[in-house]
Amino acid sequence: MSKPATVHATATTSLTKSDKGSRYFQLMLLVLAAGAIYPILYLRQVYQTTMLEVLHIDHSQLGYLYSMLGTIFLLSYLPSGWLADRLPPRFLIFFSLIATGLLGLWYSTAPSMTGLMIIFGCWGLTTGLTFWASVLKRVKMIAEHSEQGRFFGVLDGGRGLVEALLATIALGLFAFATESRGESVGEGFKHVVYLYSFTCIAIGCVLVLLKDPKSVTTEAAVDKQKYNLLQDLITLVKIPELWLCTAIVFCGYHIFWATYSFSDYLQGSGMTAVMAGTITTIKLWMRPIGGIGGGLLGDKYSNISVLIVALLLATLGMLGLVLFPSLNSLGLLIGTVIFIGLMTYAIRGLYWAILDSCKIPLRITGLAIGIVSVVGYLPDTFIPLINGYLTEHFPGALGYQLYFSYIAFVGLLGTLAAMALRARIKNSIAHDKAGA
Repeated sequence: MSKPATVHATATTSLTKSDKGSRYFQLMLLVLAAGAIYPILYLRQVYQTTMLEVLHIDHSQLGYLYSMLGTIFLLSYLPSGWLADRLPPRFLIFFSLIATGLLGLWYSTAPSMTGLMIIFGCWGLTTGLTFWASVLKRVKMIAEHSEQGRFFGVLDGGRGLVEALLATIALGLFAFATESRGESVGEGFKHVVYLYSFTCIAIGCVLVLLKDPKSVTTEAAVDKQKYNLLQDLITLVKIPELWLCTAIVFCGYHIFWATYSFSDYLQGSGMTAVMAGTITTIKLWMRPIGGIGGGLLGDKYSNISVLIVALLLATLGMLGLVLFPSLNSLGLLIGTVIFIGLMTYAIRGLYWAILDSCKIPLRITGLAIGIVSVVGYLPDTFIPLINGYLTEHFPGALGYQLYFSYIAFVGLLGTLAAMALRARIKNSIAHDKAGA
């Protein structure tokens, strides 16, 4: 789940400057945890064709597994925040990493479809229900108000860097096993899964031994108000900017999901598994560049304006994937894949930053994030089915051309939603100035 869950915004945290080193150290540990736990769930973005062969499943069955995973994520967003409020985050993170790693060891045995369903279902709980809300809550607690964007940007870009490093090592293991030692792709894939599984277990063991740094917290007076869930929901429903933000996340997440299929698409274009894996691994290296770079550009210019540009360019890139194969230019195709990765990660680094522009009361910010998460990440439940259906019923390039065309259409809608949000923000600023 490369995605945010509910953050229960019950307190505003104020930390002393002398605690800065401890806060950054803890952020580093959270980045390592987030960067290590999710790649094993999404090995399809580098090894999809290999997975289909080793696990003895087809595209539709793979789609069912990821649709089920997405459904569990969807159901976990709201209760995960409740759980993170009641149990120490570091213990929840420890459990998540250990359990995910142990499930990975079972996954390495290439179990039956029933076993795969159990594994993916449990992964949905260990990385959704018990993990992500705990990480987000901990980041929110250790970051000062003026550091929220910076800390969340480092979290997303930093975990991307960890993912890219692990993916590079994993690809090296896979290539060494299959090409240098002449082992089967099944053995090569097992080495990859072992790497991620034992990494999760090791990081979990380290995290649980390190106590959280002490911090000075003060409750905001507004948070002492009595909550009324129905009234809070009504308040949020009446904020048009929130729904535009939700639409942007929904559309931007479509583009991110499309990147999971690049490896299979490239292999269908004639590349070897190692070559396609190399290109998609390079694409992963765009995450720290796109995430952190996009955030810095957003701070310098405008978060929403930079987001509009990134959405538009990613949409055009998707159309390029539909048209460029007919030009028989492999270099152009590879460049487009990497460029889309760069834009996608810039989008991911920015679409939560714009929430600050939606005039959401601090007291119900957590509930707002939960609503945006539930709707915005809804594609987890149906995009795998769309992808599986199109690639199964329209084999070869045609299936992916249809799939990427659909993604491009949704990306265009997201661009329009972002433009509408920018217009409302400008009108609101102008109105406030006139009122002053």
